[in-house]
Amino acid sequence: MEEQGKQKKKDKKPLSSSFCPINNLDDGCLMHIFNFLSPIPDRYNTALVCHRWCHLACHPRLWLRVEQSAKDLSEPGVFPSIEKAVSAARPGDTILIAAGGRHLASNIQINKPLCLIGGGELPDETTLLCSRGSDSALEFISTCKLANLTVKAELGCCLLHKSGRLTIDSCILQCEANPLDYLSCPIISTAGGNEAVSSAVKTKGDRVSVSQTRIEGGAKAVLTNGDLTLQQVRVIYARTFVYFWFDVDSQ
Repeated sequence: MEEQGKQKKKDKKPLSSSFCPINNLDDGCLMHIFNFLSPIPDRYNTALVCHRWCHLACHPRLWLRVEQSAKDLSEPGVFPSIEKAVSAARPGDTILIAAGGRHLASNIQINKPLCLIGGGELPDETTLLCSRGSDSALEFISTCKLANLTVKAELGCCLLHKSGRLTIDSCILQCEANPLDYLSCPIISTAGGNEAVSSAVKTKGDRVSVSQTRIEGGAKAVLTNGDLTLQQVRVIYARTFVYFWFDVDSQ
């Protein structure tokens, strides 16, 4: 019996990762599975498993990347600026904005469904800076999501919502501190009252949903000029900032 037990132990060999059943799938099947994962942190973590998964998880079919320090801009899906990434993106794409440094964002109009996500562990590790003289950092005319980002505006507003469903999750919105805070506003929504938006891009059910987002400075946290109003507001107050959960929707 002892000899048989020793023989079984010798016969047992550690399983190589190449024999993992999921690795028998072709690249197309794996990318299709990865597409169902949330970009942060699940899809991001799949890139750490092995070289093959890293290649597939970073494929431009799954998301585009904005990297200011990228040396090889000929690599598919990598762009030096947010504006170029938005221009090249297809409806439904996810844009991962690299952490570190400041990314310039001035009057960037987004008229297709996109998801913009910061690549850091915390929102303050990925900053979008709107310079003076710009009306807003990002202008939304379609259903979009913003997550894990810091958006700073010296004057004007951080986010201008004109149409569509805008979701802001786990972000930081910062406006100019006193004495110029009356000239700035973190979020402005003109949905329902903006005739400049063409009928081709207008969508039903315009709204803004904000959750776990820190807002600093500005005359008001949100300004509505259309037919949308604040609803379901929950607030946590601190000395220098406010944490918001709220919706902007039609009455």
